[in-house]
Amino acid sequence: MSETPSLGRASALMASGTLVSRILGLVRATMLVGVIGGTGLAADAFSVANTLPNQINLLVAGGMIGAVLVPQIVKASTHDDGGEDYVNRLLTLALLLMAATTAVALAAAPWLVRAFLDGGSLTTVELAVTFAYLCLPQIFFYGVYTLLGNVLTARNRFTAYMWAPVLANIVSIAGLAAFWVLGLPRKVGPDQWDPGMIWLLAGTMTLSIVVQGLFLVIPLHRSGFRYRPRFGFRGVGLRSASTVALWSLAAVLVSQLGFVVTSQVLTRASEIAHREHLTAAGKASYDNAFLLFMLPHSLITVSLTTALFVRLANAARRDDRRTVIADLNHGLRAPAPLTVPIAVAGLFFAPYAVRALLLTNPAETRAIAGVLAAMLIGLLPFGWLYLVNRVYYAYEDARTPFRFQVVVTIISTIFNLIAYAAPVTATGIWVGVGQTVSNAVGAALGFVVLRRRLGSLGLSKTIRQHVRLLLASGVALAVVWGVHQLLPGGLDAGWLGAVGVAALLGPLYVAVTWSIAHRLGVPEIGQLLGPITRRLRR
Repeated sequence: MSETPSLGRASALMASGTLVSRILGLVRATMLVGVIGGTGLAADAFSVANTLPNQINLLVAGGMIGAVLVPQIVKASTHDDGGEDYVNRLLTLALLLMAATTAVALAAAPWLVRAFLDGGSLTTVELAVTFAYLCLPQIFFYGVYTLLGNVLTARNRFTAYMWAPVLANIVSIAGLAAFWVLGLPRKVGPDQWDPGMIWLLAGTMTLSIVVQGLFLVIPLHRSGFRYRPRFGFRGVGLRSASTVALWSLAAVLVSQLGFVVTSQVLTRASEIAHREHLTAAGKASYDNAFLLFMLPHSLITVSLTTALFVRLANAARRDDRRTVIADLNHGLRAPAPLTVPIAVAGLFFAPYAVRALLLTNPAETRAIAGVLAAMLIGLLPFGWLYLVNRVYYAYEDARTPFRFQVVVTIISTIFNLIAYAAPVTATGIWVGVGQTVSNAVGAALGFVVLRRRLGSLGLSKTIRQHVRLLLASGVALAVVWGVHQLLPGGLDAGWLGAVGVAALLGPLYVAVTWSIAHRLGVPEIGQLLGPITRRLRR
């Protein structure tokens, strides 16, 4: 296995790929809103169909494989052959599982759509099912991407894993651009989608995932790994992997059952809003809000934690608790100078971000922004729970994260039921609040249980850092709000007004936050700005 690169370098390489991918993902989302709308029945039909492969991949590849491969490959690297035979058998078993899952999903497409789409007109359901038949083959190639990406991660090859989605976004953007080039109708109802339009939209989305998965074959080959199908899965040490995988599968299954409720509640809101001639956040609006919510999480937290995971797995294998606790605190503190201000900023900047980035109209903007603001408040616990779960996976313990997921799903489902009873214009906001509260409870429970396992986690320094950053962000938000009262326009001034507010007040907010936090003694601010200030001094 190749020499481990520095954590900072690995995180930076992944963050750069993720940044480009997310920028292109925003372009794709903006173009998708232009083609199919940010709210409405057709938008929800495509949203349900195009997220089905991702949900099933999370269930099979993301849940079982993602928690299993890295620790197992790290452990297998001590074998005489460097673990190659073991990994080949693991990959063969996983690829067979993904192929079977894809075939079953295609056969069950109408029922899967009905599980995630509440009622709806016959035309909407038929459009969603047609989209689903074209989108569901993505399951296999999502699995290929997850599998090969985890093998690369375990071999300390991080870059390609994070850059492959860039190619996927380029392909999907090209397909969406064809709607304008060919002069095809856009933002039309479910009954106005003809076969050519359906194939163009769903077909290019699936092609993008095919390209994303197969691209990783190249860097894996260059890393020296040679995949050869290996059958016969007994007696080669896969028992511990299968135990972890089954608990991971159970956790994601619980999560997906909760998401079925979420999808049903949101698509019902769209249907009622359509009948009553209202604009409300439905499934498509939730997807757009979640895309923006995931930007800071994937760019900052995931990039750091993915690089950290290999170190955690090695330390757990040695039973080096001191290193595990140190890495846990590093994973909590390092992203905080960015994630804490972003979480607070959502209370003010959410509508301007939606308007500027997605080019939505004012009604769509307000619907999506309400969901986004409710989600962003929970950005911190979302990242904490993600990191805590990786600590358990490093110890090959997937049973404890399963228990956390049960708690998270129960709480979010309670809030989904509140959303179901609320006016449709508030449904999406309640769903977002449920995500925030459930992850906060899950993260708190995670720290309590982890302390019982590892002893004192030494979180006092981390807590002080977060409190100071929250205080600094709150003061900065008050300053920004005061300045905003003196400015004309904003959302009412259209897209340019939203861009202007974000461009003027965003840097002001960050500058005030970091200045106060630095004076309050947050050392990570100096570490973050150190390279920049040194260059400026030169």
